[in-house]
Amino acid sequence: MTIKKHAAVLAFLLCLVLTHVRAQTHDFVVAKDGSGDFKTVQEAINAVPDFRKNPTTIYIKNGVYKEKLTLPASKTAVKFVGEDVRKTILTNDDYASKKNRFGEEMGTTGSTGFYVFGDEFAAENITFENSAGPVGQAVAVRVDGDKVMFTNCRFLGNQDTLYPHGEKSRQYYKNCYIEGTTDFIFGWSTAVFENCEIYCKEGGNYITAASTLEETPYGFVFLNCRITGNAPANSYYLGRPWRPYAKTVFINTYMGKQIKPEGWHNWSKPDAEKTSFYAEYNSTGPGANPAKRVKWAHQLTKEAAQEYTLANIFKGWEPGKPQTSASK
Repeated sequence: MTIKKHAAVLAFLLCLVLTHVRAQTHDFVVAKDGSGDFKTVQEAINAVPDFRKNPTTIYIKNGVYKEKLTLPASKTAVKFVGEDVRKTILTNDDYASKKNRFGEEMGTTGSTGFYVFGDEFAAENITFENSAGPVGQAVAVRVDGDKVMFTNCRFLGNQDTLYPHGEKSRQYYKNCYIEGTTDFIFGWSTAVFENCEIYCKEGGNYITAASTLEETPYGFVFLNCRITGNAPANSYYLGRPWRPYAKTVFINTYMGKQIKPEGWHNWSKPDAEKTSFYAEYNSTGPGANPAKRVKWAHQLTKEAAQEYTLANIFKGWEPGKPQTSASK
């Protein structure tokens, strides 16, 4: 055996050993080929003891898992770890106008591929997808649980891709990729997107549609993100108010050519111009155009922008720090 071939074999064997060791550090392993504890993700979720006092980690090997998933409220502090973010794919293809078994339309919520009701859920290196295509509302993930964190994950879809739904839910998205067409990040929750890529697909028009409650101080906050896409220039708004007190802020964000100069839309609700809060600070790129933004949007001062810290936004939750709710 040549030195080159010998080195290749050793590298392959080392990779197998490391994968095995990594899998052994988790509570459950999901693998389509039967080499794990379960073949489906939902089976692994179901195996987690209700209100377990310690975190439960589910390692998901590469594969396309077509499932309609639910993490119940009783399954707290569950963490998904994918083998490879581009090869570990949780997918479903329901959509709002699709008929259920009773002949009724599923609706936006019914189209969801993964419902997250459990508190302190975390995921890393996973692709969450709604593969229905451009057929109207089709949610990849809906999140109701509190203290939910996604790291290095991808959210693929078109209209209504990501649904931060819970009114009291706090969510943190770090180093994630989120794509869509219309209102593809929408809902009531307080959600921070840090170092994320927001990809505007051709055929769309609005990135966000927040429905923040009046008493909720923070809605959607984008920190150090990048807005990119294959949509034409001047085709996307940063957001529109699904509900009157919508709050969305972009800080230190690169904005591609896709963003319209006016930036924001009132959804034909003139009164929402007075009640919603849309703001930017230090936007850069061809889509950054503070002089031409709508007059009812805000450009934050440096001092105001400095208030948008994780500690201020999440009040009592430090993302990434274990603090199992079941044990309190």
